[in-house]
Amino acid sequence: MDLALSGNNSGKGLISISDQEFQLFRTFIYNNFGINLTEVKRALLVNRLQRILRREGFTSFEDYYQAIQKDKTGHGTSELIDAVSTNHTFFFREKVHFDYLMSTAFPFTVNRLLQKNNRDLRVWCAAASSGEEPYVLAMLIKEFLGQQYNQWSAGVLATDISNKALSIAVEGKYSSERLEQVPAKYKFNYFEKVGAEEYQVKESLRKEVLFRRFNLMNETFPFKKPFHIIFCRNVMIYFDHETRDELVRKMYNCTHPGGYLFIGNAETLGRTNCPYRYIAPSIYQRDE
Repeated sequence: MDLALSGNNSGKGLISISDQEFQLFRTFIYNNFGINLTEVKRALLVNRLQRILRREGFTSFEDYYQAIQKDKTGHGTSELIDAVSTNHTFFFREKVHFDYLMSTAFPFTVNRLLQKNNRDLRVWCAAASSGEEPYVLAMLIKEFLGQQYNQWSAGVLATDISNKALSIAVEGKYSSERLEQVPAKYKFNYFEKVGAEEYQVKESLRKEVLFRRFNLMNETFPFKKPFHIIFCRNVMIYFDHETRDELVRKMYNCTHPGGYLFIGNAETLGRTNCPYRYIAPSIYQRDE
């Protein structure tokens, strides 16, 4: 989930937001999603929420805020996070991570598991967005394990806070432009053309990815077993240090000893309070 940094602020007749109303939304979004909306994001918030205000007939942001507070279905909160977040991603984004997976992380992890006669490879994509990243992970697992894949339990858990993004991910349809970074072999093996300029992830791969809505701000993570590989990329860049450190602690607790955490190239965990061992920029490992 990437929070967009720009928005169209040129429309006429925009419903304006007061300082008090902005603070209400800023606090609500921070408490529920961990996103720290600074003052520079104010125009973005106003523009992103206009469609909802007009559709529902609200005349002020406070009216909209009060409606969210009264909504017991969770739909209002879900629509809010869909509106303020932009799922900007593409296949094989930050390719260095996938290269490291194939050259180092997968060999290390699979060898350790085989030594224990264990064929349960657990991979979690914690910010699945519209599905490109978890599908790449599923492709690479299949490529690495090869003919042995069916002897393993090796799917991908893919979670995100945005219902809108998850609906796109589950369907697995993407324009040809979105597939520009996909190697020809992978495009042939894992996609089928379904329109003039549209492709869909083949069902054989889609069934290997389990998509679920999950809020990383939940106090506890419900996973029964730890993960060997966690991707949580381009999320924490929008968190303050306290929120980031708490999330890292929770992820560390559900990382298998020797397991890896991958974050975005623009992110850092810091060296002081980080429980993981630093491997390379944006790549960390839990000690065995």
